[in-house]
Amino acid sequence: MNPLAQQLNETIAKEQPRVFEMLSKLGQAVYFPKVGILSQSAEAKQKAKVYNATIGIATENGKPMHLQVIQETLSAYDPKDIYEYAPPAGKPELRTVWRDKMLEENPSLDGKSFSLPVATNALTHGLSIVADLFADEGDAVILPDKNWENYELTFGIRRGAVMVEYPLYDADGKFNAAGLRDALLSQKERGKAIVLLNFPNNPTGYTPGAEEGRSIIAAIKEAAEAGINVVTVTDDAYFALFFEDSLHESLFGRLCGLHERVLPIKVDGATKEEYVWGFRVGFITYGGQSEACLSALEQKTLGIIRATISSGPHPSQTFVLKALKSPDFAAQKAQKYAIMKGRANKVKQLLDSGKYGGVWSYYPFNSGYFMCLKLDVDAEAVRQRLLDAYGVGTIALGGTDLRVAFSCIEEPQLEDLFDRIHQAVLDVKAGK
Repeated sequence: MNPLAQQLNETIAKEQPRVFEMLSKLGQAVYFPKVGILSQSAEAKQKAKVYNATIGIATENGKPMHLQVIQETLSAYDPKDIYEYAPPAGKPELRTVWRDKMLEENPSLDGKSFSLPVATNALTHGLSIVADLFADEGDAVILPDKNWENYELTFGIRRGAVMVEYPLYDADGKFNAAGLRDALLSQKERGKAIVLLNFPNNPTGYTPGAEEGRSIIAAIKEAAEAGINVVTVTDDAYFALFFEDSLHESLFGRLCGLHERVLPIKVDGATKEEYVWGFRVGFITYGGQSEACLSALEQKTLGIIRATISSGPHPSQTFVLKALKSPDFAAQKAQKYAIMKGRANKVKQLLDSGKYGGVWSYYPFNSGYFMCLKLDVDAEAVRQRLLDAYGVGTIALGGTDLRVAFSCIEEPQLEDLFDRIHQAVLDVKAGK
């Protein structure tokens, strides 16, 4: 094993031995090179005042070389903020500003120990880093039965982990904390579990309330007290899009410092929070451990980044940083939030109006981009009918569930959308 990896492992094992037990074989083996192109280039950037012949970019007139046909569309930015490689961990100022934003939006983080966020190539990349560092073949990934299909690819297909599902809702239409608890305790013999908490949930648009949140924390703590090492990942892709009386914070803050056997990891980003899907700017943050352990985990994260994408896109990190620092940011974001909330409320109004009879029910939703109908006919048949006869695209999940993204439909058009879905259901019932 590389001495740098061994040194990081020794630090983690000494500071937080349970966290060391959570690392995958790859997680134990990975490290960020201290002596290499990046480290030597960083040193040269500080000291090479005459000529810096280290990093692999081209320069001209003291600035990164660039084509005018590209720069003319980006003239508001200095070439050094868009053309150079971004550091593997991301632009330092962006990381600091994002951490400040996390603290402002999550008061439960006050006084808690957590790392400086590391920039990722959006949230899937962050989840992939978690899988690489902590998932070995046969490890359990515990998640609700209503979940994002990419989890299977990221943790199951890539890393050989086993998906352990529990029903998202209990009999009262609330988050099924008892199901989460039972799924966790089923891993007592293995002694390790990875828990995915995705709120607002994709595909249902559900976020638990305060009491449900306490039950989730209690279930994870009970598993830890039973001797299970729990890697707890809050996938906060749709964070802040909370439209009703639900939790308005990430559970990450409550998980920090919960138990020595609980490692909280927050995966979030500008992708959906700031409506910049194509920018691919996300973050991964570790919580609840000693400073030395957090630093070692960051180094291992940088090792994974260096080994896969080397570093994230610089221009989009610059764009996001400028937006976060703008005095107009909060007002503009509030305006978009109001639009999204209006669409969600309109959908619920339509579904509760009685207009559509008893051809469907819907899963509780209160946040995010989506909601799910529960049909009494085959969802795939309805999806196909909607495409072929009504020009409407939806997502069929399983036998009866149809996901509808109200996020991309203007509020005045929502009634027509659901009218068409209703007619398609009636068509399928009639054998069309």
